[in-house]
Parts: sequence; C-alpha cells; structure tokens
Amino acid sequence: MTKFSELNINETTQKALIRMGFEEATPIQEGTITFGMEGRDVIGQAQTGTGKTAAFGIPIIEKLDPKSTAVQALVIAPTRELAIQVSEEIYKVGYGSRAKVLSVYGGQEIGRQIRALRNNPNIVVGTPGRILDHINRKTLKLDHVQTLVLDEADEMLNMGFIEDINTILASVPAERQTLLFSATMPAPIRKIAETFMKNPEIVKIKSKEMTVENIEQFFVKSHEREKFDVLSRLLNVQQPELAIVFGRTKRRVDELAHALSIRGYIAEGIHGDLTQAKRMSVLRQFKDNKIDVLVATDVAARGLDISGVTHVYNFDIPQDPESYVHRIGRTGRAGKSGVAVTFVTPREMGYLRIVEETTKKRMTPLRPPTSDEALLEQKKNAVDSLIEVIDQQNSEDYAGLAAQLLEKHDAKEIVAAALKSLTKNIDETPVSITEERPLPSRRPSSSRSGGGYKGGNRSGGRSQGGRSRNFSGGGSGGGSRRSSGPRDSARRDGGSRRNSSNRSER
Repeated sequence: MTKFSELNINETTQKALIRMGFEEATPIQEGTITFGMEGRDVIGQAQTGTGKTAAFGIPIIEKLDPKSTAVQALVIAPTRELAIQVSEEIYKVGYGSRAKVLSVYGGQEIGRQIRALRNNPNIVVGTPGRILDHINRKTLKLDHVQTLVLDEADEMLNMGFIEDINTILASVPAERQTLLFSATMPAPIRKIAETFMKNPEIVKIKSKEMTVENIEQFFVKSHEREKFDVLSRLLNVQQPELAIVFGRTKRRVDELAHALSIRGYIAEGIHGDLTQAKRMSVLRQFKDNKIDVLVATDVAARGLDISGVTHVYNFDIPQDPESYVHRIGRTGRAGKSGVAVTFVTPREMGYLRIVEETTKKRMTPLRPPTSDEALLEQKKNAVDSLIEVIDQQNSEDYAGLAAQLLEKHDAKEIVAAALKSLTKNIDETPVSITEERPLPSRRPSSSRSGGGYKGGNRSGGRSQGGRSRNFSGGGSGGGSRRSSGPRDSARRDGGSRRNSSNRSER
C-alpha cells in the first residue's frame, strides 16, 4: 500500500493523519487523492467502509485557504448521521490547518445553523433538503465553492433526493471540482456525472465478496398485518441471547420497540431522531446484556460494533442488497454462528430474489409457528433448562429443600411444577403496529453485476418449492430475559419543506 507521505500531502495534514492513526492509503484514497489534488473531477465507485471520507477530505483541506471567509467546499450526504460523521472526520484531517467545518441537517433547529453559518465556515457538510433550505433562505452562499462532493450518491437517489441535488448543483459555480462517490452507478447517477462533471477520472474499487459465512439465512413470507405476531412467536421459540430487529422507518422502530415491551421483552429502539446521549445509553445497555432486543433503522445501526448478537430479524426487507449484508453481518462474528430471518410480504418477493442473486445464497423458507407450537417449544426449552441445571451438578444447597418437598408431594408433581415455572407464557396482548406500504415492485435482472436494484413493472415471484424449514430450526440455546410486564415520506434529512416528524429513515 502507498503511504500518505508519498502522496505529496503537506506536513501539517500528514501530522493530522498520524494523529488519526492513518499511515497507509486505502485504494480509494490513493486514487482519489492523486487526481483530487490535481484538480480533476473524480467518480469514486466504492462501498461504505473503504475510506471515502479521507479520500475527498484530504484534497479539500490541501486546497483550503483558511484566511478566506467564504464557503470553499460543499459536501452533500444522504443522512444526518453521515453528515455529522463526515464533518467530524474532515475536521480531524484539517486540524492543523484550523479548518472551520459545519454540518447542517434536518431535525436540528435551523436558527442555530443560521447563526453558525454567520461564523464563516470554510467547509459545509449537509443533507440535500437542509442545504437547499439554506440556499433558498440565502443563509448559505456558494459563490466561492471550489470543491463539491456527492457522497453515497446512489443512496440519495434511492431516497428521492435527485431533484434537490440537481438544484444544488446548478447553484454552485460551474468552474469547480466535483467528486462523486457511489457504490453503484445507476442511470440517473451517470446522468449527473455527464451533466455536471468534466472528463471525470474513474476510481473503481472492486466490491468485497457479498457473502456472509456462519449465518443461517431464512425468510418468512407474511402479510404485513401478521408480521408482528410471527416475530413475537419466533422470539419465544428461538430464545435469542441477543437480537437486533431492523425496521424501515423511525416510526416503525418506535412502534416495534413499544410493542415488544408490551409483550414482555426488554426492548429499546434507536434511530436518527434520538439524541446522541440516548443512543449511546441504549447501545451501552445492549452491550451489557440489559436489553433483550435492539430495534434499529439501517442508518442508526451503521458503524455499530457489537459482539454476541445471535439473531437478526429483518422486520422489513431492506431496499438494497448491501443493506441486507450489512444488517445480517451484525451476527455470526468471530467464528460464531448466527441466524438471520427476513420477513417478506407477497409483493416484495422480487427484492428477496435480488438479495439472493447478490449474496449468491438461497434463503431457506421458514414456516412460522402457531401459538400452540410456540407454547410446545417453550415447554421443550423449559425441559432443556432444567436438564442443564441438573448436568451442572451444583444444586447441592437445594437438596434439603427438595427432600422436604418430596415428603409432602409426588416427585412427578414437583417436576411438573418446576417445568411450568420455567415455561414462559405466550403473551399475545394486542398491539398497534402501523402498516407500511410494500416497497415498489422490483424484479431481478439476469444481467446484474451487483449493487442496486433494477426497476421492473412486475413483482418478481418466487415459489416456495422444496421443503420449508420448520420454525424451530436455527434456535439458539440460552433463555431470553423477560420483564414483568399516513405512510412516511422517503426523505430522511428533515428539510424545511415537510415536517421532519413525518420523514422516514430506512
């Protein structure tokens, strides 16, 4: 690998990179930095986690004039979490240059951002809706922007930001450098490149093999209104030691966490609307095994480093295969086995096929348990728990109490009572889960080489040929602790044109 010291980066930036623990450039960094510092437009095709932020952050810092009071670089990111993450990393890269970096995004009080913009940041990182809001308010002036970055462009396309991006691009000086990063290159992204970029250099990093070892992958075909009861029964049967449930929207996450709590699970949700302090608190509890089930959106779960997750449940199938691999990769770590169960409505079967094409692995159909079957499985779990205690041979302290019980009661009655106390009741208390519309119909394309979905006019069907795996397959040992007790918009960044509380987060 190439060292940063070989890339003609100034000493101040090199010191900042050393502070960050960076010594060698990743492939996307090496290619992008070289062209970026020459002032060339660049299309970087690479997945998340390849070091893209430093790849464009270093050329931005190298070109920066810290004495200027104008915004010299604008970075557009799809979500508030990514905008914050990018701004923090660029700030670290530019630490020695005293670069002033500001992030602007929906969900944060706009007056505060307006005041911060008056302090003349050199670099602005933001989500499309909020950037456009500031442009319209004339609180963000882009007349002196030298570098424009589109980060995760395909994700912004999926979220419906393409019109906003075009408007922003038209508001930035034509004489500028443009860096575009995207894991995939669908037609609308290629059109942006053709329209707004000048002879871009292409830096393409080969995607990692999108397969996940050590994880049993199942799917449950279920109508929307049935999904929660099925999830609840699967949790009762499989008894995950630590589980993550993924929902498509913030509302979905809140409702699922509340419903699971009603059913007796210790559950908490995380999504982009929570304060950083609350998110950190929930994650700490989850890592400390004080929470049975973590419910999360894709965005909130990015970058989570959690070991010991035994089960992942995709309550909503994700919109793209990369997100699926990212989700289920939360389990099956460090050589341990894991279980992933994906819920699919009949109209979303095409998405399942595309995920299978990408991962090159067929999911096993899983027949969900009935209430009676779930209860029977709970009884079996109680027997296993009792046998495990017997095998441990460490219950001598209870021998005297056992003898007293045997004097008054039949042995069979005592064992039956013990099993009953260990059997967790099947709680089917009614809960309220707002139905989400299915994803737009998609069908797999035989010519796909991976990446995003290719649109189609009909839903890709799938027969459930072969034998379905019974619900008990994939369950892990270890009891789960129990406690005593209008469609969202596709926009996530909370721009001004709609109320941010109605905006969803995938």
